[in-house]
Amino acid sequence: MSKSKSLLSAGLSLSFFTLCSRILGLVREMTKAAFLGTSKYADAFGIAFMIPNLLRRLFAENAISVAFIPTFKGYLEDSESEDGKKTIREFLSATLTLVTFLTTCVVLLGILLTPLIVKIFLDNGDGQLLKETAILTRIMFPYLIVISVAAFFQGVLNGVKIFSPSGFTPVLFNSVVIAATYILTPFLAGQGENPEVKAQMASRAMSIGVISGGCVQALFQLPFVLKTGWTFHFTTLKKAFSNEGTRRVMRLIVPTIIGMACYQLNDVVSTALAGKAGTGIVSSLQYSLRLQELILGIFAVSIGTVILPDLSGLAKKQLWKDFNDMLVQASKIMALISIPITFLSLLCGREIISLIYKSNKFSDESVYLTLAAFRMHIAGLFFIALNRIISPAFYAQGNTKSPTLAGILGFAVNIALAIVAVVFNNNGTGAGIALALSVASFANTVFLFFFLKKNQNLNVRAVTLGVILYAVKLVLLSLIACIPAFFVRKALLPVFENYGRLFKFGLPFFATALSYGAVGIILLVLTKDDIVKVIVKKIRRR
Repeated sequence: MSKSKSLLSAGLSLSFFTLCSRILGLVREMTKAAFLGTSKYADAFGIAFMIPNLLRRLFAENAISVAFIPTFKGYLEDSESEDGKKTIREFLSATLTLVTFLTTCVVLLGILLTPLIVKIFLDNGDGQLLKETAILTRIMFPYLIVISVAAFFQGVLNGVKIFSPSGFTPVLFNSVVIAATYILTPFLAGQGENPEVKAQMASRAMSIGVISGGCVQALFQLPFVLKTGWTFHFTTLKKAFSNEGTRRVMRLIVPTIIGMACYQLNDVVSTALAGKAGTGIVSSLQYSLRLQELILGIFAVSIGTVILPDLSGLAKKQLWKDFNDMLVQASKIMALISIPITFLSLLCGREIISLIYKSNKFSDESVYLTLAAFRMHIAGLFFIALNRIISPAFYAQGNTKSPTLAGILGFAVNIALAIVAVVFNNNGTGAGIALALSVASFANTVFLFFFLKKNQNLNVRAVTLGVILYAVKLVLLSLIACIPAFFVRKALLPVFENYGRLFKFGLPFFATALSYGAVGIILLVLTKDDIVKVIVKKIRRR
């Protein structure tokens, strides 16, 4: 019982820190919007940060979750003997040495090749932009080393079931980036009033904040790692490469990198296409995605994480009817949250973006660019959220190949459509690229359901039909709820036109959202919605 409470407590604290991190991540984007807007320096920072961040996601996070933690846990089972403890210490030392050596090699090579790398993402006609992007990339490339060490520390802590310190580090990272931007920008820009210079120096200040934040993430976890009692040190490269544990980690990670690479390449290719489509498009797409990620982070990731252990247990016991029911219910919950949010966002997108981002360098043009992308991104919210539910259904059955293949096919759809969007980009925005991602998310959902049919024990037709019918119902109810909300918004916008940002955009948005939500809830009650009944019952039990 105490173990269950401990696990629940750890889960709740991790969820809390994740929420704080998402909120601070949005504040970080608000800071970027205030200092950089959708200027060429915003594009430069976005591209420069994406490069080491992509490598972090691909190698550091992937290696820790897929390979290091399972191997470390396997060693922990034999840690009672002195030989077992010695083996663990040797494994940890070898891993730290290998991580540091390989990431240092990548960083040195990356810094050397930076001028060639940035040309992939930008129009080569703007020499100043290429030069500035190269400077920012070189400042932030070492982030890969420190964040990989931080990921290693996280793996040690998570391996012994300590989650809170690692969950808190993204909060520290975002805080450091925000603070560095506000503190260093005036120092770097000097006393001049040239807005171009201020934007340029702000991008450098944020870059310094990124590398500083990565160092803080690693250093903060170190005392907690040392408290576990497991010590490690740098060893020779020969020992690092020949250690049985590190060799096992390498064998585990290589196959998964292929699937992860296809998923992560979506961002790379989309950014490369956006960088050549015009100034401000890269940053507007990133601002839009940050809003979408905040919404997903609050509910989609949490629900997907929570149901995975339950689905795994049901699959292991061969309780396929219960497995089916849980999958349908979780998918409907996703629909109940994401579809109404989609329609509200489409109705009030301008107010949401202006309320969050519009200040200083974030002009009306910036709002226009970001809104064009946001409307297309948010259209795919339901499918992205649904994929977070369907993918765990495969993992629960020990099947990682099918979701990987679905991801590869979705990537192909995204890139093909994004290329078409850039070629025929007549309105000067990133809307086409954003729409390509939403259509690819829909395609990914279709592929996942198709592959799910291979399991003869599951009634995939019932799952598919149940989710489609429920989604159609929610689309109709959301459209009805939009009607009074539309008139509320239309009536209030002129009233607060001459007020400050908070009142001008905030009050019409919250009033519109309140009327929309009230009508939506009434409609759900009148239609005797089954999912609402389930949620109410669970709340009453607590």
